[in-house]
Amino acid sequence: MNSGKIVLGALAGLAAGAALGILFAPDKGSKTRAKILSKGGECADAMKEKCNEFVDAITAKADEAEQMVEKGKAKYDEVKKDVKHATA
Repeated sequence: MNSGKIVLGALAGLAAGAALGILFAPDKGSKTRAKILSKGGECADAMKEKCNEFVDAITAKADEAEQMVEKGKAKYDEVKKDVKHATA
């Protein structure tokens, strides 16, 4: 989780630096706006990719947890059955 915060901070810093660099560049306003839109789109795409990676990782962990629960239930039922036969 800590590396995710570092990546997010780096992306935010990169976006802020790019925006400031473009704003202070000696280009026409229309070119500057086009550059800002382009960089904004790139940052949005990068954020979407990171979010998708995060969702995929969480989904994988949830699937692992579900499998562990199923194994635990099966083991519990097995032990319960053994105890029932032992006391009968």
